Amino acid sequence: MRYLPLTSADRAEMLGVIGAASVDDLFADVPAAARLPGPVPGLPHHASEMAVERHMTALAAQNLSAGAAPFFLGAGAYRHHVPASVDHLIQRGEFLTAYTPYQPEIAQGTLQVLFEFQTQVARLLGTDVANASMYDGSTACWEAIAMAARITRRKKAVLSGGVHPHYVSTAATMARFTGDVLDTRAPVLDAAPDDDATIAAIDAETSCVVVQYPDILGRIPDLAKIAAAAQAHGALVIAVVTEPVALGLIEAPGKLGADIVVGEGQALGVGLQFGGPYLGLFGCREKYVRQMPGRLCGQTVDATGKRGFVLTLSTREQHIRREKATSNICTNAGLCALAFSIHMTLLGGEGLTRLARVNHARAQQLAARLAAVPRVTVLNRAYFNEFTVILPRDARDVVRELADQRVLGGVSLGRLYPQETALANGLLVTATELTLPEDIEAFGTALEGVLA
Repeated sequence: MRYLPLTSADRAEMLGVIGAASVDDLFADVPAAARLPGPVPGLPHHASEMAVERHMTALAAQNLSAGAAPFFLGAGAYRHHVPASVDHLIQRGEFLTAYTPYQPEIAQGTLQVLFEFQTQVARLLGTDVANASMYDGSTACWEAIAMAARITRRKKAVLSGGVHPHYVSTAATMARFTGDVLDTRAPVLDAAPDDDATIAAIDAETSCVVVQYPDILGRIPDLAKIAAAAQAHGALVIAVVTEPVALGLIEAPGKLGADIVVGEGQALGVGLQFGGPYLGLFGCREKYVRQMPGRLCGQTVDATGKRGFVLTLSTREQHIRREKATSNICTNAGLCALAFSIHMTLLGGEGLTRLARVNHARAQQLAARLAAVPRVTVLNRAYFNEFTVILPRDARDVVRELADQRVLGGVSLGRLYPQETALANGLLVTATELTLPEDIEAFGTALEGVLA
């Protein structure tokens, strides 16, 4: 129906029913000191739609967007090409409006999409099973820690220094309410990942070891080595993948001994979108499936022998008693999961490998150009499409000066670790298939000027 504002007669009738003389009577319990005496000081009165639109457009024009300048940011959110067919297909009515299968068996199309998504994620991560997705990578990481605690009946999680600090922060927030102990450390500006320090922290009380792959500095840890050490103490290994395109070139974590693999799926099919919504990936060994959070869609045969799909497992508080739930995450970011699945389908295994090779080649070109800048050092010996460079001064200031020259030159480690002065000169830079040779040259030239 059309929206029609209430008339004075409507208001009078409603007030009469509840026995109030005026609308102000509804706020009688609010102290006078807490009420505004009139319009908010300093704010203009209402404006026309056109005036507001013009004002907001002018504010937006002050931003420097990812596609409007050479762009080298990553650190868990990556600018990749999303084929036009992805956005076209996800906007079909049967996908866009089918939020979630609350009455699952009648939503066969939605269930099939999620089943195919799970298959792709499990193959990508190298795990036996995968769920129908989570909120995002950071919440998936925490859910994996909580899952490991349930399995091992221990409460200590060892987190490598290479785990994204936002993931660590999310886990720390949740651990306040569960009593889990997080053994964390900051990364060290060293070409070698902190595998030995991580292994040294494992003991008989450890429920799990969390390792990012590749890590926050772009390094590639030895997952198999860490997994062997963890398993010797009865602890699980949780691998965190923030850049799934990397798995087109490097071995899947599940194949290297990881018990649980989580990650951020944004890089495939989902744009940067100003920070969200994103997509949490979650896979594990089959023997742990009953402890896995979220939903699991399965394939079956109906009474007439036709292929069908069911919601096989759903240990969320929406579906079972709160005390029996493995998670209170109540969505699976279904539309983002669909976008991921469509993009993966368009790529296929060979396409993902080719895409990964292009990403690595562009990163090599970028590393060579930045290494040629006086007083700049490339930290990494091994990397995928992201690596760290050491600058002669605070990287936060350099990033700001580069942005003034319309170059978005990476993520400063000082921004990620404001309390760690030893990391202040570190700059995390990323190259993808969208990074052009002229972008790389513009970055190198601008950096030379800023550091001169």
